[in-house]
Amino acid sequence: MRITTNALIRNYKSNLSRSVDNLNSSRNRVMTQRSFNKVAENPASAARASQLHRKYYKNLDNLDTLQDIQSRQDGQEDALMQVLNAIKTISGDYNLQAMSGDKQQPEERKTFATAIRQFQQSMTLSLNSTYEDTFLFAGSDGKNPPFVLSEDGSKLTYRGIDVNLEAVHPEYDKLTKLAKDDSLYVDLGMGLSLDGIGNVVPSSAFDVSLPGIKAIGFGVDTEGFSNNAIILAGQLADELEKTPFDVDKYGKMVEKFKSLGTNVLNEVTNLGVKSEFLSTTKDRLENNDISLQEQMLEVEGIDTAEAITDYMWNQYAYNAALKVGTSILSPSFIDFMK
Repeated sequence: MRITTNALIRNYKSNLSRSVDNLNSSRNRVMTQRSFNKVAENPASAARASQLHRKYYKNLDNLDTLQDIQSRQDGQEDALMQVLNAIKTISGDYNLQAMSGDKQQPEERKTFATAIRQFQQSMTLSLNSTYEDTFLFAGSDGKNPPFVLSEDGSKLTYRGIDVNLEAVHPEYDKLTKLAKDDSLYVDLGMGLSLDGIGNVVPSSAFDVSLPGIKAIGFGVDTEGFSNNAIILAGQLADELEKTPFDVDKYGKMVEKFKSLGTNVLNEVTNLGVKSEFLSTTKDRLENNDISLQEQMLEVEGIDTAEAITDYMWNQYAYNAALKVGTSILSPSFIDFMK
């Protein structure tokens, strides 16, 4: 069979091109540390890798969300501790001094009353704290300040509803619902799911809502004392300013005020329990992050030693092909014709 020079050259160019492609592919594998760079190279592994990447980035989103929630809860805890410290100061130092002082000196009691009213404002500001652009104690309505205290400290509203209502008042049930059922759920990778009527299943998500009304209290008791710590602080100040000063009544109000501080402390404790849950969830998500990275490396990664060996072999084959080219282009019969 006659082999022409043109056929030989065409075959050489084809083989050289294949050698260049092999060299380039092996070089890319070494440089990118990936076993494939196009879906067509390995469709099955590409499909598996796509699933793993979705899970991986979803897990990263959950970690970011968790860290954001933890920061939010730290802000809630700091604000509640400020309120609790104010309650302890009022029920401790100020009330002890007021009840042990000379009852015939209304000016001294008025000084205590003024200080208590300042604490009223301070507690209200603490409960209107924000994290980024969200009010921490507004429940599911984080865009509007939840508490508004009147200038004289006699009236406090939570999301527009007076907190000092009797149980028979039509809006009392609204406060009860806001305190108990005002939830705001976020997905932390626990399999967020809905029930038959479209509500979030509580066990499948994390509730970040903390209605301030739940911590600070609402309503009035049978003696007419407020169940709200801020309003009761104002009632303590009013009682201190009265003449004559009723020590027995004031003492009852002080005990009531101390008990409301226990409610705030309970919410701080609940936040601690939630923080522990978040810490455990964070560990799980971080372990999941490591596991997913290992799976992606198994599907997409390369054996570095094998890849380098393959690259070196393809480099050798390419260099050999170049040397073969010099023999193909050697002098032919035409070169000797005159």
